[in-house]
Order: sequence, then structure tokens, then C-alpha cells
Amino acid sequence: MAKTVKMADIAKKVGVSVVTVSKALTGQKGVSESTRQHILKLADEMGYIQPSAAIRSETKGHNIGIIIHDKYFRKYNSFYLQMYQMLTSQLGAQGDYTILELVTHDMEKELTAPNLLMENKIDALVMQGEFTRQYCEFIKSVAGDIPLVYLDFCNESRDEVSVISDSFYGSYYMTNYLFEKGHRDIAFVGSLLQTTSITDRYLGYVKSMMEHGIQVRPDWQIEDRDKNTGIIFEPDKLPLPLELPSAFVCNCDLTAGVLIKRLEKEGYKVPEDFSVVGYDNFIFPGVCDVEITTYEVDMLGMVQKAVSYLTSLLKGEDVKMGAHIITGHLIEKDSVKALS
Repeated sequence: MAKTVKMADIAKKVGVSVVTVSKALTGQKGVSESTRQHILKLADEMGYIQPSAAIRSETKGHNIGIIIHDKYFRKYNSFYLQMYQMLTSQLGAQGDYTILELVTHDMEKELTAPNLLMENKIDALVMQGEFTRQYCEFIKSVAGDIPLVYLDFCNESRDEVSVISDSFYGSYYMTNYLFEKGHRDIAFVGSLLQTTSITDRYLGYVKSMMEHGIQVRPDWQIEDRDKNTGIIFEPDKLPLPLELPSAFVCNCDLTAGVLIKRLEKEGYKVPEDFSVVGYDNFIFPGVCDVEITTYEVDMLGMVQKAVSYLTSLLKGEDVKMGAHIITGHLIEKDSVKALS
């Protein structure tokens, strides 16, 4: 009995993705005319038979690859796990399947592609959480014409779809909030240029400081993570300046929790002695006992927007490239003290 020819067989022969073959065979946009004709000719030669509409409707689900750096799954850091679970739920609700693969530090450094790409297992790819510019460009070259969406970070090239939170204005609002509470000596905690979101949050902090006529002190820009691995410091490794401010703007809630632990080790209390604000409204239980005032990320909104763009790309529809920003809002809790 002759083997049934599948789209994957044609894709392998032509050297393109299954999505490209599907678009060519069904007359969708997103494929050059020369490639379309080549695929149609080869499909005919190989004896490919188009499935009926009924069968296609039953097998419409796509395999969506999701890659996340393994540093985001270290101790306490499960913000991206929750985002991944939401992403899987949203994609599953529309009949799609997800394949997760973690990227190690060595894979990123040595430009090693994940297996889900090398083995042609996926129809589209989500890169969740920031990767280096070099690795993003490498993945794009390996992925070819497979639809690609960046989730929770953006690349400087602007020629792909990114969905991010409003890091700049979120941090700006949090710093303004501290000024409203009477604080003027305010530090920023976060390693600049480690991620675009940290840098954007620092710039939001700087904007607020400038508008209030306060000069930013270099010693009040505090590193929060290892520059080589990107892993957030343990409390005893987090550096503190010799002269302490009255308040700290932290680039994320995990860093805020680590800072609070560090201050407690020095005999201080939050918010009695120092005020601390974070970003995300997500912290793993047990990091610290103080409820942190923060800027809540609309995680579900980000995921839904990413899925919407991914679905449009798979259909060959026109999508506006570049960064798409999802706003959040301030959540008041227990980590800030108003100064009289």
C-alpha cells in the first residue's frame, strides 16, 4: 500500500515550513508566487491529495512551539511559568497544541537551536521572556518563514511582532507614587541593559526624578542580578549603598522581595524604616512576608494579544509589526510608608 503523502513530506522536500506548504495549497497570502507554483507542482508529482473540508476542520489545530530561557525557572521565579500556563490554556481553547522547550545559558551563548525547531515539529513559535539580540537573530534565521511572536520583550529590529507590558510608564507611575507619599530620596534596583524591560523601567524612574527636580545618584542605581547569567542575587549577595535612600523602586516584585530580605538581615523593617515598590504583582510565596505595593502586569491581556497575532500570522493575514504595549495599573499593599 502506497504511503500517504503529507504536507510535512512536501515541506521537507522544498525546504520550507509546513505552514508555508499549507498556505500555498490553500491559496492563502504570505507565499511568493514562484514558491506557490513550485509547491503545487511538487505536491502533484508526489501524489498529495487535499483532505476534504470536513477532515481539515477536524485537524485544524497547529503545533505552537514555546521557548523560554531556563534562568526564568530558577528558585522562586515562576512568573513565566504562570504566563506559559495562560498561553497554553488560550491556545488549547482554540484547538492548538503547545510544545515547550527550555533554552540553557550555553545554548544561547553557542547559538544552538532548540530541538522543536530542528526537528520541524512546529507551525509557529513564541519566544517568551528576553533572549540576547544575537540569539533572536539566530532563531529567526533557523525558523525561516515560521510565524514568530515575542512575548514580554521586544527586539530592536522592529520586523517582528512583540507583546510587552508598559514598563516605562509603569515605573514612572510607581516613582510618582513615592513622591506623592513624601519621598524624595529614591533609589532604583535593577541591572541596566540586562533586559529591555529593566532599562525601560529605569528610564521611567529617571523621568519622574527629573520632573521632580531630583538628580539621579549613580550609587542609588543598584545591581540586582549576575551580569553573566542574568540570575537574581540571593539576599546576602544584593549590594546596598553606604548611604541609604528612604525608598526603592524595584524592577520586579522578586527583586523587591530579595531587597526586603536583605534589609531585614541588616535589622531594618519595611515599611517602618524603608519603603519599597515593585513591578508585576507576582511573587512566589515565601520570598518575603511583606505585601508589596506594585504595578500589576495585565498578564492575561498580554497572552490574549499574543495569541491573536499568532493566529493572524498563521492565517496569512496582515499584522502590524513592532511592539504592542499592554498597560497595567498600580496596586497598593503594605510596603510603602507615607512621610509626614
